[in-house]
Amino acid sequence: MIFSGDSAQMKDQRVLITGGLGFIGSNLAHTCLGLGARVTLFDSLDPRSGGNIQNIKGIEDSLTLISSDIRNFDSLCAAVSRQDLIFNCAAHTSHPYSMRDPLVDIDVNCKGVINLLEAVRRFNNTAKVVQLGTSTQIGRMRISPVDESHPEFPLDIYSANKSVAEKYMLIYGSAYQMRTTVVRLANVFGPRSCINSRDLGFMNYFIGLALKGDALTVFGKGDQLRNVCYIDDCVQALIAAAQSKKADGEVYFAAADQQTTLAEIASEIARIIGGKVKFVEWPQERQAIEVGDAVISSQKIRSHLGWQPRHSLADGLIMTKAFFTPRLKDYL
Repeated sequence: MIFSGDSAQMKDQRVLITGGLGFIGSNLAHTCLGLGARVTLFDSLDPRSGGNIQNIKGIEDSLTLISSDIRNFDSLCAAVSRQDLIFNCAAHTSHPYSMRDPLVDIDVNCKGVINLLEAVRRFNNTAKVVQLGTSTQIGRMRISPVDESHPEFPLDIYSANKSVAEKYMLIYGSAYQMRTTVVRLANVFGPRSCINSRDLGFMNYFIGLALKGDALTVFGKGDQLRNVCYIDDCVQALIAAAQSKKADGEVYFAAADQQTTLAEIASEIARIIGGKVKFVEWPQERQAIEVGDAVISSQKIRSHLGWQPRHSLADGLIMTKAFFTPRLKDYL
């Protein structure tokens, strides 16, 4: 699945992906290389962030890998030099972990983003920077559907810090005439995800449980509505945002328009991949940061950039199972 127009042409573009060994970053790397880009990955393999060296199996000789952390300003300064596109996929992505250790989350998701922006401002201020945001920045839904103008009242430290990082991107873009765009994602799933940790996204953790034939534990009734996004669609949204001047200074939601309850998602994972669904009482610490329904509109990115999701939940799960089944030892 490749977009027509500029977003399909990356030949010889120099692309830096921070967090490039993680789920989204590594899938971006595979696609960008396939489109002719020259790719550099920047990753510390922090075990709390879900990176996996197996994610670049088969392409490791076609890219440059820098083993460093976005909290290391000197390393970032060297890495951003001469890049055309920069995707910031580096983050601590756990909602519960951010509540247990908020200072680490601030270091990575706020200070790390400032490090990146300062490095670009000082040493390569013509590069395009795409920041990954999250739908949970909004907190509890007050207006349905949620769009980019929805007020933000996040319920956990991770979501709050991602909201702040988004604002940093927009401030630097406006104040220093830098090319920055934010793409907010929701429940991305698919190959190369971290499937062995409950802290790094419920869908991919459920997929890991299903692959083992274990129970998929749903809190409460699981009747919260969610938008999801298969990884290939997510990658195309990010590339479209990176390639378009129209996207400079903009924030976009990118998710499938259809909403599915959490219980229905779990049931579909069990049907296609394995395991069974088990309903349990809410743990107090998880219920305190639960946002409830999230009904998201991606109309803006559709109208601005021509992006649209092309994979259903079922189709994405079938492809995800096909990817992981022969590779379980590398991911579980």
